[in-house]
Amino acid sequence: VQLQASGGGLVQAGGSLRLSCKSPRSILSTFNILDMAWHRQASGKERELVAAINSDRQTMYADSVKGRFTISRDNGRKTMYLSMNNLEPEDTAVYYCYARSLSGAESWGQGTQVTVSS
Repeated sequence: VQLQASGGGLVQAGGSLRLSCKSPRSILSTFNILDMAWHRQASGKERELVAAINSDRQTMYADSVKGRFTISRDNGRKTMYLSMNNLEPEDTAVYYCYARSLSGAESWGQGTQVTVSS
């Protein structure tokens, strides 16, 4: 599965961004059953899970983003989103989208930079 992440940028603290992760070459029936997630990696730190959504649209969030971030998916558009509100400087990182198929095959997008200024 090929993933294309976009939507990052520079924003002031308290601002908002929406990240998108598209899989244009996926067959719709394949995309529908992917478990997907957003991870991030700040400079000098390990990559961490931010939010996940499975094929049944069940979601989970890291404690640090609960109440501020929302993960969603539009299967018809073969796209996953991460809406980020009330951004904090600590959210600065490269954000990666991730997908796992039923067979366990994993895919990563190329990453999109989010920078939050104080």
